[in-house]
Amino acid sequence: MQLNGSQIVIECLKEQRVDTVFGYPGGAILNLYDELYMHRDEIHHVLTSHEQGAAHAADGYARATGKVGVCLATSGPGATNLVTGIATAYMDSVPMVAITCNVGLALLGKDSFQEVDIAGITMPVTKHNFIVKDVEDLAPTLRRAFAIAGSGRPGPVLVDIPKNVTSDVAEFSRENPKKIEPVTKTIQKEDLERAVAMITEAKKPYIFVGGGAVISGAKEELAEFVELVDAPVCDTLMGKGAYDGRRSNYTGMLGMHGTKVSNLGVSRCDLLIAVGTRFSDRIIGNPETFAKEAKILQFDIDPVEVNKNIVVDAQVLGDIRAILRRLNPLLPKMDHCAWRQEIHQLEETYPMMEPGEGVNGPYAIRTLYEKTKGDAVIATEVGQHQMWAAQYFRFQRPRQLITSGGCGTMGYGLGASIGASIGLNKQRVFNIAGDGCFRMNMNELATAKREGVPVVEIIMNNHALGMVRQWQTLFYNKHYSGTVLEDEVDYVKLAEAFGVRAVRAKTRAEYEAALDEALDTMEPMLIDLLIGQDDKVWPMVAPGTSISDCFGPEERSKE
Repeated sequence: MQLNGSQIVIECLKEQRVDTVFGYPGGAILNLYDELYMHRDEIHHVLTSHEQGAAHAADGYARATGKVGVCLATSGPGATNLVTGIATAYMDSVPMVAITCNVGLALLGKDSFQEVDIAGITMPVTKHNFIVKDVEDLAPTLRRAFAIAGSGRPGPVLVDIPKNVTSDVAEFSRENPKKIEPVTKTIQKEDLERAVAMITEAKKPYIFVGGGAVISGAKEELAEFVELVDAPVCDTLMGKGAYDGRRSNYTGMLGMHGTKVSNLGVSRCDLLIAVGTRFSDRIIGNPETFAKEAKILQFDIDPVEVNKNIVVDAQVLGDIRAILRRLNPLLPKMDHCAWRQEIHQLEETYPMMEPGEGVNGPYAIRTLYEKTKGDAVIATEVGQHQMWAAQYFRFQRPRQLITSGGCGTMGYGLGASIGASIGLNKQRVFNIAGDGCFRMNMNELATAKREGVPVVEIIMNNHALGMVRQWQTLFYNKHYSGTVLEDEVDYVKLAEAFGVRAVRAKTRAEYEAALDEALDTMEPMLIDLLIGQDDKVWPMVAPGTSISDCFGPEERSKE
């Protein structure tokens, strides 16, 4: 059948079973929006307050559901406003298709109104991108974009469509999308055999879990693997929930703000088994001293990540779930009782301590965990509040934490929580924010209200850029340059101006009452929680030092 380009885009979205898109219209994309209007009963369009909010919402939708998220933007500034969200998705391997419409083909390259080379701009932060200059290529390109975004190591793909292509006509035939198969061809028998030998020979194995285990859906296989190896487990920020954080052998996060138990345990182990993690700088500290006593065995889908940041002794390449399904039957049931007891003694010596009286970040997260019984989807912005969420909320399942890891994007969480909630059929999502992060994209409260999304925005308000201030306190002689937010912004009144219910909490009783209210409603709500300006995230590893040199307030006070 003969369809114009805009109709082809919509039909391709329907082919891919896309039910929701996030976007913001403009002149170059009007043809597509006109067609989207005709199909509004089949594809729900969420009008965000800013294109960055659309990208973050598509990202949150993808992280929460495992499906490809879709965002739309017009040419020029509309397209460039997506870039931060695209980069965020790229760093954390999130499947996303960003569709932009550019000026007409005849106007490309002539500095036309609202023309930018968005494909060139996003090339470093996309898995792939396309400019569709012929309507005959439109359907095949869109199908390929979805396949690339969701296959292998997922990531964002951008498709830029000149305006004339959205109105040009071509023959279209509907196709069913091909099933995306996990990467298994790279899993070699000899690599599995070497892995088995290393694991069975180890006396002090430690299992280190990253985001790849979440992406591959390997929770059950990972639990079986841990049971067989009988080892303690730590994780990255992106790996939260892949292994149940309530289990007795789970020791918490590794790295700059990891637990002392995980940091010291990994430094003492004789085999570190890295499951779907890329050894980022925030994890390893000084690479020369990282896991110095251990052999390192890495499971990863991307060969580029092997020996990139840390030289490993062996690797198995492929989908994490597929690797574990092949490896587990080859492993005997092991017993490392003495090693587990050593780790248990570390836990008794270095427990995660909540600061004393009053309202603080650890207390706020622990209370949220208790009130929700751990059964809540948590989104975060980036900073101290993000680390407290990672440390004190025990994530029990994959895709329970929606957060920006690699890019560390302030302003991410509110849009992402909206997308996650919509993807989960308007399930309640708590977004943990700092006041600095909230300011960046607080206009998305209007989106939450319009869509009736039950997002609970908890602002840990310390009137500062808390994490940067922490670094200035510890490493910059308390030179608080640009990090103090001592102004008159009233977040309760601001939320009410958006039509959102809001309360301020200064005491524990007020905060707990606010959480009870939030749990009783399915409307958006904001809690302005006042905490101390000099509260810090402990423990911490100073940049460039060994993770075994992690310190808390007690060590710092002795210096």
